[in-house]
Amino acid sequence: MCLECGCGDTEIVRVDVHEKILAGNERAAAHNREHFAANGILALNLMGSPGSGKTALLEATAARIGGDFRLGAVSGDLATERDAERLRAAGIPARSITTGNACHLDAAMVHHALHDFSAHRLDIFAIENVGNLVCPAVYDLGQHANVVALSVTEGEDKPLKYPVMFLKADLVLLTKVDLLPHLKGVSVAGFADALSRVMPAPKMIAVSAYRGDGLDEWIGWLRERLALRAGKHSGAHAHTHAPGAPRS
Repeated sequence: MCLECGCGDTEIVRVDVHEKILAGNERAAAHNREHFAANGILALNLMGSPGSGKTALLEATAARIGGDFRLGAVSGDLATERDAERLRAAGIPARSITTGNACHLDAAMVHHALHDFSAHRLDIFAIENVGNLVCPAVYDLGQHANVVALSVTEGEDKPLKYPVMFLKADLVLLTKVDLLPHLKGVSVAGFADALSRVMPAPKMIAVSAYRGDGLDEWIGWLRERLALRAGKHSGAHAHTHAPGAPRS
């Protein structure tokens, strides 16, 4: 397990060390956020369990948006580049971040990966985090929104068992809803109820990357976030180049 996030040996990982690590991560995250802001990029931290459908969701998103906006991604895993290869095959510029034994991405890993992208050619940068419902929730990566993929096959009680992940989520994508007819006693309403107990402002979209359910609503949510980022980017640019001020 990852020692940095505190889930390892308590005799090795001490609170003061953990706090120093998080402080360093916050500095790197702030730098990433400045980079995203300067280029008008919407950065998403896409989290969820292994097999929750994060990669499939990005593949389906790329197919649905066509050339409407430009999507890039990094994919975090302990080993292999299989997910990044899938994303590239779907037409998404992507890079793999292999963490070795770390159960999450951190801001420095993301910053390093950013050097492989032409930032001015991206509208959305998706950070597909390591499959885990615990550690990724702790680390700020410089993102503008946290999106959690939660599969119907994981059970309605996951938000109650792992509240920190959902407490910080801006959106939950309930994935693989095409499988609901095969899951006795499981319903969209059950997941919505659980989320209402842990999310300050519950927002859930039921999706199926396989069948296409909910993709238009998901892409509409992305468009709203993009418009918000574009407004802030334009405002920052106008502030820098106020009327009468010389332009570079």
